Amino acid sequence: MWPSNCPDLNPLNYAVWDILQQTVYQCLRFTTVNQLKQAIVAKWGKLPQRLVNRAIGQWHRGLGSVVQQGGHIKHLM
Repeated sequence: MWPSNCPDLNPLNYAVWDILQQTVYQCLRFTTVNQLKQAIVAKWGKLPQRLVNRAIGQWHRGLGSVVQQGGHIKHLM
């Protein structure tokens, strides 16, 4: 059996990626894809490790929600 490819089961999906997106687009404008990639890499390196750890720590809660309710769980995280 291959595990589901559900984005709700990605521990970094909501908390980390949403914050990274907000940080990258906060005050920067990009004219090329390369500029955007460079900004993402730079901002990723500055994310606090405790943020990533907290998102991973909530993974079990999200997994339980998917099993119990099915469907998307972003509103629960």
